[in-house]
Amino acid sequence: MSTTSVAPEVRKRVFASRDRFWRPEDFDGSPDAVAQTLSRMTRTGDLRRVRRGLYWCGTPTRLGMAPPPPDRLAGEIVGYTGTGPSGWSASLALGLSTQVTRRETIAVPGRAPRSPGPVHYVSRAASTKRRDERLRPLEVGLFEVLRDWNALVEVSTHDAVDRIACLADNGTVRLDRLARASQTEPPRVRERLRRLFGALGRPALADTVRPARSESVHHDLALTG
Repeated sequence: MSTTSVAPEVRKRVFASRDRFWRPEDFDGSPDAVAQTLSRMTRTGDLRRVRRGLYWCGTPTRLGMAPPPPDRLAGEIVGYTGTGPSGWSASLALGLSTQVTRRETIAVPGRAPRSPGPVHYVSRAASTKRRDERLRPLEVGLFEVLRDWNALVEVSTHDAVDRIACLADNGTVRLDRLARASQTEPPRVRERLRRLFGALGRPALADTVRPARSESVHHDLALTG
């Protein structure tokens, strides 16, 4: 099938879509013809090239096509299971700060891909239970905040615990999944999770989280909160 015959069908399908990703294999016809059509649509602003073989059809704006949301971009590139915000992105998503960063940070339970555009990926390759327990983005975000609680949480401890309690009560954050997934988290994260469970009135759940062996971890947490 020639480029001339492929192009109308590709354009028709793309123009009928909104806020979705496209790959060359989504279309019938010669791969070269499809690739040429997608490349041409990118040059005319009808598509946004995310990376090789991945395109985005978003909302047109005066400044060009709006980029894909960071969480959807991360899900498309590395998969949704066990992936979630990190750093200030996590704290903001959980309602524990008001810091807005220019570059979204996403933690992935594996090798971090090359960071395209406004998204920065960090690898959590050792945290395999995040994927095994199929953690949601905010659950991953909570683990990420627990890595550096004092630097990332701007609200009081009381307010932070109340916020997390609300997320647990409405089912957004599943505490039992966090307890099981904590097996592959660093000792500092596990200890903070144990303390969080205690503050939430879940001592039995706290007992299921493996405590840190190092006395220095307990000492540091006692000093920093």
